[in-house]
Amino acid sequence: MKRTFKYRCYPTAAQVAELSRTFGCIRKVYNLALQTRTEAWNQRRKQIDYRATSALLTAWKRTEELAYLNEVSSVPLQQTLRHLQAAFYNFWAKRARYPRFKSRKKSRSSAEYTRSAFRWRDGVLTLAKMAEPLDIRWSRPMPEDAVPTTVTVSRDAAGRWFVSLLCEDPRVMPLPAADSVVGIDVGIDHLLVLSTGEKIANPRHERRDRRTLARAQRALCRKQIGSNNRAKARVEVGRVHARIADRRTDHLHKITTRLVRENQTLVIEDLAVSNLIRNRRLARAIGDAGWGQFRHMLEYKSAWYGRKVITVDRWFPSSKLCSDCGALATAMPLNVRTWTCDCGATHDRDVNTARNILAAGLAVTVCGADVRPQRNVPSGQSAAKQKALRREPQESPRPQG
Repeated sequence: MKRTFKYRCYPTAAQVAELSRTFGCIRKVYNLALQTRTEAWNQRRKQIDYRATSALLTAWKRTEELAYLNEVSSVPLQQTLRHLQAAFYNFWAKRARYPRFKSRKKSRSSAEYTRSAFRWRDGVLTLAKMAEPLDIRWSRPMPEDAVPTTVTVSRDAAGRWFVSLLCEDPRVMPLPAADSVVGIDVGIDHLLVLSTGEKIANPRHERRDRRTLARAQRALCRKQIGSNNRAKARVEVGRVHARIADRRTDHLHKITTRLVRENQTLVIEDLAVSNLIRNRRLARAIGDAGWGQFRHMLEYKSAWYGRKVITVDRWFPSSKLCSDCGALATAMPLNVRTWTCDCGATHDRDVNTARNILAAGLAVTVCGADVRPQRNVPSGQSAAKQKALRREPQESPRPQG
């Protein structure tokens, strides 16, 4: 299985200059290709594919205005055209919005090199157009006899340099089968609540550094636009954000690895995190929790190790259902953390939600049942009212589950 290994690297001044030129040329080629494709469709209703933009790149290099594109490796320029084609495929498939132009200040600075644009010998990496190898800090070992097929060099907002190596990792193989299954409910007060009753605390990494971040952002606002001091202040803000993101990523890696190792089947709720973020009161807390990153890690690690992830429909009323008798409550405000059903069962809201998510996911897997099971209808409610309740969006956005 192919796997990416990411390491810190410390390029020399000459290498920094070469990589910075490459980043600038990549942005230029991407924006020119996007502009050309957009104009061709708007003016002539003509679609331009990757091959046409590749031919245009050759013509651009021959012009006096864009002759500087020849100073950098051609492979990252070709790769950015492939990335643009993939962006259009995602747009046509309605998985993403229309591609946007790259910005020097906001876009990610990265360059992708394929096998013909780098040399790999005994763990020493040398990129095209560079005389010296990169100084890489090998924080973890790579597989023996591994040969990278793709190398990506990137620079984050904090000014740190990274190199990512894509190679085959024979060490990734399915784990022994486990008997346990678990339902997972994400939240804010508790990051995760499991159907077993376990609650995993939310570290709130952004809140811990909020004062430091605010101080760095105020210092940035005081600097004159375009000055060197403003560039330095921007890097300081990036460092605070990077520290927060690193802590969050490390915490999520540990949690997802543990869950995948201990459980054969994991059931989660299909939340639209991008829509929940639009709630101004909860956006900061939801972003700090990293729900989307958690699901992404859970899915690819489950694919690695032979586990199964089941997603339950986001409109499934998991908070309102009694996990004992299946009765559906009429309302469940967010401030209600414990409630008692008519059958006499007292529920912790989050644990009850996780149990309902688990039951719904297993029902879909075993017998293909609807993810909205209505075993008992509370007295005094008509079938039409029950149907309306099932169709009504349940507590969106719902930070606690």
